[in-house]
Amino acid sequence: MAFNQSLYVAIYRFTVYKSPNIGIFIRANDKFVLLPHGFADTKSEKLAEYLQAKEVYASVAGTRLLGPMTVMNNNGILLPPIASDEEIQFLREATHLNVERLKTKFTAIGNLIAANDNGALVSPLLEGTEKQIGDVLGVPAQQMSVAGFVQTGSMVVATNSGAGVHPKATEDEIKAVSEALQVQADALTINGGIPFLSSGIVANTANVVVGSLTSGPELIMLSRIFQA
Repeated sequence: MAFNQSLYVAIYRFTVYKSPNIGIFIRANDKFVLLPHGFADTKSEKLAEYLQAKEVYASVAGTRLLGPMTVMNNNGILLPPIASDEEIQFLREATHLNVERLKTKFTAIGNLIAANDNGALVSPLLEGTEKQIGDVLGVPAQQMSVAGFVQTGSMVVATNSGAGVHPKATEDEIKAVSEALQVQADALTINGGIPFLSSGIVANTANVVVGSLTSGPELIMLSRIFQA
C-alpha cells in the first residue's frame, strides 16, 4: 500500500499542569488545538506554534479532560452524552465542524475511538455506533480491539501522516490499523515506556507534541512513524 508522504514533522516535549500526560488535557486536528479554560497563555501560544493550529478554549461536561472526552479529525468532533448544549454550540461556532454527541452510555469516548481523515477504529464496546461515528467524522468506521484491549483510542494515536500503536499489538493488528487509517503504523511507547499512547501524545499533520518524559529511543520511533 502506498501512503502520502508528509513534509518535515518536528517533535516537541511538553508538560501540562506539571504532568507529562498531555493528551489527557489537549486534543488537536490540523486546524485547531482544544485547550482547557484557564490554560496558561504562554503555553497555549507555544502549542499553537508547534501544531500550527488555532487555540480554542473549551470544556466538556464542565471538565478540562478534553482528550478522553473528545474524538476529532478535520471533519468533525464527537462528544460524550454528558456534554452540555452550550459546549456543543460553542464548538460548532468556534470550529465550523460537525459536532455531535455520540449515542452511547460511555463518557470517555476519546479512549474508545482512534481516527484520522481516512478512517476510524472503534472499540467493540461501541458496537452499533459505527454509522454515527462515520457520519460525523466523514470516514469509514470499523470495530477493532488492540493487544487484547477494548480501549482502542488509548491504544492508537493517528494523524494523516502516521499511527502509533500499543507495543503489544500483533503484526496483523498493526497491518489492520495501517490499512484502515491508510498511513504507516508501528508499535510505540511514550513517556519512558507507557503503552497507552493517547495519554502522552498530541499530534497533527504539521507536528507532534509529546510528554516531557519521552525518551530518546521513543523520539526516534516517533520520527519514523510520523515521518519526521
